[in-house]
Amino acid sequence: MDSYVAQPEALAELIAAVRRVPRIAVDTEAASFHRYRDRIYLIQISTADRTALIDPLAVTDLSPVGAVLADPGIEKTFHDADYDLRVLDRDYAFRAARLFDTRIAAQLAGEPAIGLAALLEKYAGVKLAKEHQKADWSQRPLPPPMLAYAAEDTRHLLALRDALEQRLRELARLEWAREEFTRLEGLRWTGVAEGDADGYLRVKGAKGLQPRALGVFRELHRWRETVAERDDKAPFRVIGNDSLLAISKATPASLC
Repeated sequence: MDSYVAQPEALAELIAAVRRVPRIAVDTEAASFHRYRDRIYLIQISTADRTALIDPLAVTDLSPVGAVLADPGIEKTFHDADYDLRVLDRDYAFRAARLFDTRIAAQLAGEPAIGLAALLEKYAGVKLAKEHQKADWSQRPLPPPMLAYAAEDTRHLLALRDALEQRLRELARLEWAREEFTRLEGLRWTGVAEGDADGYLRVKGAKGLQPRALGVFRELHRWRETVAERDDKAPFRVIGNDSLLAISKATPASLC
């Protein structure tokens, strides 16, 4: 059973149900590929028999979700939890306890392909669609195909978790995994703040420019950031790095 949670009452009902189970699967969707101001635009939670898609734009008080994440009595399974945990810390100061990460588990199990789609196909016989991997999750309303795609990311995650745990037991590597899962609890957001004055220097190729070209690139980069922030677009959607670098290199040495 799937549900779209866009009201505080629906969230309260979901959290009450989640508190009755020993474990859940969790994922988030952001929109850094589309927006200048990235944030979490969807939170997926699955139990053994239901999947809920929480809309953070509609439900503004997500503290009950944070309380569940912090509850050591409920295990939380993520796939590649690193970014999810960092953005949950950035956007809501949520901290998670008692984690299982299927990506880390797959790495320790020696899996050659550790993406969620490859693992679900191998261990659960589930083939995930890929057409919405870079979708704009900030749009509203979210179309049904995107909601279905988001639900699939957590619907089968607990089954995958069990299969990988069994594989780690067979390899006598489960304790290694548990050590790594415990380390995840300490992850915090450490991203670069918006408006970082030296951000242009982190663009690949910028440090190889001659001083004049680098100065031009700095100003072009600053202009792009201004436009991207004004229009709330990912900077590369205004103009790409390669184009900025090419323009900077082509600047004439003088006005004559």
